[in-house]
Formats: sequence, C-alpha cells, structure tokens
Amino acid sequence: MLSNLKYLKLSSFAMTTTQYLLFALSLILLALSACQESKAEKMPELKNEPLQIAHLAEGDEEAFESIRSAFTQNNPGYDLTYRSSIEKIEGEEYQRILFVQEGDPNISLSSGQTSKTTVGDIIILDKGVSMEADSLMSVLEFKVPDSPADSIPKLIRPDWDMNITDVPGGCATERNAYRRILLTWKQEVGHYLYHALNAHRVRIMDSFSHYHPKEGGFDEFYLVQMALPEARIITSSLVEKIENPQSIKLEEAQSLLQSDKVKVGDLIYLPRGTMHRGLGGVLAQVITVPGFIPGSEIGVDHHLRAINEHLALDKKNGIPYNVKASKMAIVK
Repeated sequence: MLSNLKYLKLSSFAMTTTQYLLFALSLILLALSACQESKAEKMPELKNEPLQIAHLAEGDEEAFESIRSAFTQNNPGYDLTYRSSIEKIEGEEYQRILFVQEGDPNISLSSGQTSKTTVGDIIILDKGVSMEADSLMSVLEFKVPDSPADSIPKLIRPDWDMNITDVPGGCATERNAYRRILLTWKQEVGHYLYHALNAHRVRIMDSFSHYHPKEGGFDEFYLVQMALPEARIITSSLVEKIENPQSIKLEEAQSLLQSDKVKVGDLIYLPRGTMHRGLGGVLAQVITVPGFIPGSEIGVDHHLRAINEHLALDKKNGIPYNVKASKMAIVK
C-alpha cells in the first residue's frame, strides 16, 4: 500500500514537470515568433518608383504634366511643352529645341530658313523666331537656357544630313546599328556640339542596363517614334540595392526590376539615378538634359548577374540582364 502511494506521488510529480516543460517551450516558441514578426516589420519592402510615361498620341495630359513638373524641378531654367496638330508656333523670348513627332510638312522660320521636315528631325527656334508649317505637325518642345552655336543649322535632319552618320555605341552597339547623333557633348562623337541638351536617334534592340548618377549625371527621355510588338523598357529606382548583390535576399530579387511595354508616341522620363534598359525594338529620340556628360553612364549588368549567381537563380527564374555587358564593369 505504501509503495503504491509512493508511485502515485512520483507519477504526479513527473506529470507536473512535463507540463511545466511544455509550457516553457511554448513560451519560447511564441517569443521567437514575435521576434521574427518584429524583424519582418522592421525590414522595409522593396518598392520601385513607377516609371513615368505619357502617351502623347492619346492626349495623356495628366501624365505629361506630371513629367513636366518633375523635370522642371530637377532642371531649373528648362521647360517642356507638347504641341499637338499645330501649323504655327509664335516667337518667344527664350531659346527652344523642337523634336518633330508627327507630320512631314514644309516649314518656314521667320529668320528666313525653309525646309521639308519629318519625324525625327530637330528644329532650333532662337529667341523671337516663329515658325509656320503648310500642314499639321506635332512637336515636343524644350525651353533651354543656352543658345546653340551659329554653326549649328536651325534644322537638323538625321536621315538627310551628310554630317550625321551611324555611330554604334551606347544603347545600340551592334555593327549595323542605326544610331545617329544630332547634338553632342564631345566634338569627336558628333558634328554639332551643344551642352544644354543632347540628342541621338537610335534603334534599340537590346541595350545594356545602366543609370546616370544623381550627382553629376543627367535626366533622360525616350521619345518613341517606332516600336515593334515586343518593345519594352526595364527600369529600377533601387540602384543602391543592385550595386550590393550580396545583400539581396531571395524574396527580394523579383522586386528589383520592373518592365513596361513601349509604343509609338510614348514619352518616357528617366530621372537621374534610374536604371534603364531598352529592348525588343524601339526607335526613339534619346534626349538628355543637360547633355551626355562623359563618365555618367554606369552599367549594372555585372551586378545583376552577380545577384543571380549569389541566389543560384536559373534562366527561368532569374532577373534579366544583358549577357555581353555583364562580363565587366562598364562606365562610359
């Protein structure tokens, strides 16, 4: 009888100890779970700034005004206007650069110049100079702070000017690239030197991924004038993360880049610091403000490749990059 009582007491003690251990373990698990939730809350979600695109051919005034507001804030002394289906532009007391986006009229300037124009041409309007066309046309107009040199023609026609020939490079490095430099930063690159704004008309099939730094760089526009069905642009505002491949976690990889379709009439704004890569067949006027400053085109494909390798991502699940440009660090 006494032995049975002793057994019951020991059994009761064992059960109490087991329950206590289970309770303590549950508390530990709850604490660990709360800690993990706290860490998840503290870790900011990767989020790209949305790409700014105005569909000019569709009269997308709200998106255009948003681009204009951001652009003028970033670039004091500049302004941006889209003039759709016009036959006349009045003279103003500031310098302007016009990019012909629609129409092929004959035009005449009040300063005396006349010419046939078409999509892809540039018209330079000096202070006080007005323009008339014999049929409807649409132009993207930049107000700029400085006047181009007198040696630069008032009408620059990339497909008709003997001083402008194909110069592979930048976003189109293939040997047969259509890349014609209209206004350039360096004389050895193009014929018409101008630092307030640069422009080259280029067919982009698969450019390298790059950005222009916030300090010492420049803003860029794609004014799309032709596009194949698969034309698109890949962008990212997360350059600092991209340039630190070892810090990228698996769950973050797919948030690093975003892809947008591109079509004729799109005006795409790429502020300083925005990584971008065009592909799929885009013919665009690539416009930079102030100009295409040497050393401010910084490639990141080698970083994108390193991220894929770090996370062991295969071709199907990996983030896209330009293979050729990923073999080394590129700065132009």
